[in-house]
Amino acid sequence: MYTARAATYKSIKRMSNDRVMLHIQKETLREQALKHRERIDISGHDEDPDKAARIFMDVIRPQQDQIIALYWPKGREFDPSPIMALLAAKNIQTALPVVIAGQKELGFVCWQEGAPLEEGAFGILQPPVSEKTAWVDPDILIVPLLAFDRKGARLGYGGGYYDATLRYLRTKKDIVAVGVGYARQAVLFNLPQEPHDERLDWVITPQEAHRCKA
Repeated sequence: MYTARAATYKSIKRMSNDRVMLHIQKETLREQALKHRERIDISGHDEDPDKAARIFMDVIRPQQDQIIALYWPKGREFDPSPIMALLAAKNIQTALPVVIAGQKELGFVCWQEGAPLEEGAFGILQPPVSEKTAWVDPDILIVPLLAFDRKGARLGYGGGYYDATLRYLRTKKDIVAVGVGYARQAVLFNLPQEPHDERLDWVITPQEAHRCKA
């Protein structure tokens, strides 16, 4: 029976030895990062998403003629909804991502609090779409993460959606990629990177803003 595990195995077989080792290293780090996130105390003041929202507004300074794309959190992912609330208070347009069948690049649809949502890929809520959907290209893209380093390398879930999306958007316009997460998701070492991995411009945590420099 053809399974996702079999597909992954065939993909790994086509890799060079160096790429296989890098792939295994990233998968190991991903498992560790997920376990670490489960242990982070997110109820305290140090990891309060409201603090991150205020830092985001002060440092990134989004403008009313910009579109800011966020994401709908799942499980213990960092919650960007306080950022969305501050953006709405300033009448700044927000959008949410939509997984489009058959491609890695995410689409984006304008969305505001109270508008309809439906369950999409991976059980993540997203705006409903149809042939009449008006797709938008964000100016600022807020990105979820499992871990990050000082150079803007990001460890995600391994699907490659945000890397493909950032690569595509950066060919079309100047955008700002902002990772948001808990301060304790920072790592002191350089995360392993592959040629297709896209770096973040900023990482915002409830404790500070990191300007990423490669």
